[in-house]
Amino acid sequence: MTNSLASDLCRLVAFGLLAVASPTSAQQVERKVGSIAHLPALAGDYFALSSEKVGRTFHIYVRLPEGYESNPKQSYPVVYLLDGDSTFPMLAPLHLFMHYDDQMPEAIIVGIAYGGFKPGVNMRHIDFRMASDEGKPGGAPQFLSMLEGELIPRIEGRFRTDPARRIIVGQSRGGSAVLQAAWLKPGLFWGHIASNPGREPDTKLLFGMDLPPPNMQRDGYLIVTSGSRDRDYLRGTALAWRDRIASRDDFPWDTRFVDIPGGTHAADLGNAYRAAMRIMFDKAPAKGTKSQD
Repeated sequence: MTNSLASDLCRLVAFGLLAVASPTSAQQVERKVGSIAHLPALAGDYFALSSEKVGRTFHIYVRLPEGYESNPKQSYPVVYLLDGDSTFPMLAPLHLFMHYDDQMPEAIIVGIAYGGFKPGVNMRHIDFRMASDEGKPGGAPQFLSMLEGELIPRIEGRFRTDPARRIIVGQSRGGSAVLQAAWLKPGLFWGHIASNPGREPDTKLLFGMDLPPPNMQRDGYLIVTSGSRDRDYLRGTALAWRDRIASRDDFPWDTRFVDIPGGTHAADLGNAYRAAMRIMFDKAPAKGTKSQD
């Protein structure tokens, strides 16, 4: 083995050990050309999560709050983003700007990514559904078990989190998964944001919500946002959810419907996130308002 090759191997081993060490800031990780570490609005951590519950590996990106290292006694809300491949680079910097302009509390932002959009890599059509269009069982129960038993304990073991302020965010089919999480795992998350949620063939957006609600202490939020220019069939289902669910006060959550005037299916996720977070963190009208722009 040449001295040059040995030197290269040593550098690779050293970088690998650094990458799997205890949670660090971006400044403590070697900055490679083209690396995400050069983007301070996304600075934090990354790890691969090999899930036994689901049987696949997820890529977990973590944005740490500004000032995280200089405030060692402070804990933070945690926002879990479904479809993290696209939602993490979109919403993590937005949250920083909301902290500046809206006085929004800083938060730890966790993106749950597949690593690509291609079929066979991106499995949202399984993980976010109770049943397929053909009636076959979906993978939502396993995915929720992964969140509860594998990801959340790891995040809360590595970072200074506030377990009473866990939030889950999903867009489209991911929004449907947020509603499933609320109903199937009540109490796991304090805040639920479903942006232009997809609908299931049989249950639409209800997932049992027309049945007696869970016997729980009232706490947290369940928010559906809908763009006025969303696809007709999704917009209609969202409005039906507004009329049937949002005005009820017997759920364990404060249920809200947020209308996004002029909003389209995907491009207004940032507006939906901002509006919902402002409701949950003290920017809201009194309960009973069915829409909020």
